[in-house]
Amino acid sequence: MTTEPRTAFYRMPASLFAELASGGHSAEAVAFLEQGERARRLLLLRTLLKRVRDLPTPLTEAASAWQVFKEAAERAPEAVERLLLAPTTGAWIAHLLRRLHGTATGPPLWVEAARLNALAVAASLHAGTEASLRVALDDGALHLPGLGLARLPDGAPGPSAGRAGTRAGIMTLGGPDRDGRPTTLTCRPAPVPVDRPGPEDPVRLPPRTLTHPAPDDPGAPGWHPLRTLTHPAPDDPGAPGWHPLRTLTHSTPAGPVAIPLEDLDPYRDLDGPIPPARLDHDEAVAWQRLFDEAAAILAGADGADGADGADGADGADGAGGAAGARPGRLDPALIRSVVPWARTALLPPPPPEVRVSASSGDAYGAMVIARPSSALALAEALVHEFQHSKLAALIHLFPLVSDDRTERFYAPWRPDPRHLTGLLHGAYAFTGVAGFWRDRLADPAHAGTAAYHFALRRTQSRLVVRTLLTSGRLTEAGHALVTGLARTLDAWLREPVPAPARARARTAAALHRTEWRLRNLLPPPDRPAGPGPEGHSVPLGHGAGGSAAPDGLRFRSDRSSWPDVRTPLFAVPPAEPGTPDEHLAAGDPAAAFDGYDKGLEREPGDPHLLAGRIVARAVLEPGPAARRALARPELLLPPPRAAG
Repeated sequence: MTTEPRTAFYRMPASLFAELASGGHSAEAVAFLEQGERARRLLLLRTLLKRVRDLPTPLTEAASAWQVFKEAAERAPEAVERLLLAPTTGAWIAHLLRRLHGTATGPPLWVEAARLNALAVAASLHAGTEASLRVALDDGALHLPGLGLARLPDGAPGPSAGRAGTRAGIMTLGGPDRDGRPTTLTCRPAPVPVDRPGPEDPVRLPPRTLTHPAPDDPGAPGWHPLRTLTHPAPDDPGAPGWHPLRTLTHSTPAGPVAIPLEDLDPYRDLDGPIPPARLDHDEAVAWQRLFDEAAAILAGADGADGADGADGADGADGAGGAAGARPGRLDPALIRSVVPWARTALLPPPPPEVRVSASSGDAYGAMVIARPSSALALAEALVHEFQHSKLAALIHLFPLVSDDRTERFYAPWRPDPRHLTGLLHGAYAFTGVAGFWRDRLADPAHAGTAAYHFALRRTQSRLVVRTLLTSGRLTEAGHALVTGLARTLDAWLREPVPAPARARARTAAALHRTEWRLRNLLPPPDRPAGPGPEGHSVPLGHGAGGSAAPDGLRFRSDRSSWPDVRTPLFAVPPAEPGTPDEHLAAGDPAAAFDGYDKGLEREPGDPHLLAGRIVARAVLEPGPAARRALARPELLLPPPRAAG
């Protein structure tokens, strides 16, 4: 392994770019992206090593730690390569470079730079080499990337310097205790599957069996023997003070794959360092169970109609032909880590949907996810976040958009205005989500909700693709990418969807856009005092279906985040509607309109109620007036009260 620049250039074959531009990918395309990420990672690391070369530190200097890392790479190249490409390594490099440029904060700089020393220790353990490095401890603990967390007995609080020695895969860690006296820990660091408890986890016994003497036992009549409970002894998980990284096991034809369930690494949050948030054993087991179910759902798409690409001669379905995965498909083995968010125990029970999921271009393949109770929701989130990872890796190879980062565009899945890069990410991710639901259309267990979600996401994604294509800000590569997405979505828009699901999807899309405008935009200052938009023309290109905000729009200064409660509500029409939203979802716009009207009498100008009223009226009375109201709903807001 070397940080010296290579003379060869990376050139992506046109066929691989076309696969990615469709929203899908092949194994070859993903492998190319990963090689690009490797090259970028090494370039950033080379820059980082130069910047920290003269950093004052009480630890082993960076050059010596890097030498240990390189020597380990010669002995165990695959294991050390995994360390280099781990999402948390990328997050650390990016965060530390931001710190060195003065755009981020954190603990003492020498503590963060010492992550390189911890990487060198981890690499030495993988390779079985012998090394001794001074390392940074946090409350007496040393995190070893990809392996786990070692905590000294009664270690000193706060940051301190310790020493880690390695030999034949065994580590001896030494450092100060709370009284400043030396204390040590010896262990054999290694990750463990979720179903194997660590030393801090309670031992969960498997189903117990009762044993008693066999019938030929010489016991006399009337003898009642003592029965005993037996269970196999667990493998020794390591020394006390060692907390292994737990991994989700995913079975593949080539053998099991271990995917980190990352709850220990300080850089797992995809940016600055955070403390460990260890999952209870039962919560970790729940993750494995749900991940297995989600993986089975994703695997089921392989048998869906057209999986061989034969129905996608124009490229919309095949996503690169028979060897490619269509948009919405994902092999879970491509995931580099799953980071549980917020919860660490079984209780309270999780909601059915994924409330939070996130990814970062600095941490390719990592996914921060709040565990849901639904495997279908988890499978959708995995697809969604991997789409973000693919696009981020593409952006590292090709400039796709010239973005001034001004947040002024409508995104159908966000409560706030977005910049063009965010819009591109959303379009790419939700094209994958639309493909995910398309694959569920033939599944009797999910066909009803799948039709709604497919109809909704294909429409919303195509809306944003149009905004991008007309923005004038796409590069040549960006235009080719977005044109590929448009080709996929246009083919999908021609596919039949049951009328009730299609109608609910259109209504939900209109509701979101209308409420977004009411909450984010101010009416023009010279608007007439009348109550509605009658007589107002709609700016060219910004009709009821437009998504880009014209330059003249005025954004509210008091806008805040708001929950999108309607998108999930409209997935399944309620059997016994009660609220105006439920009546609209059930296909009764008249009852919904009356409910919104009564609500507005109590709360005049409420954006949620007003959006519902506008859309319900448009369903009841379609025509030019309805289209104008949908195009510029902010004109219906009551005028602001005069000061004083």
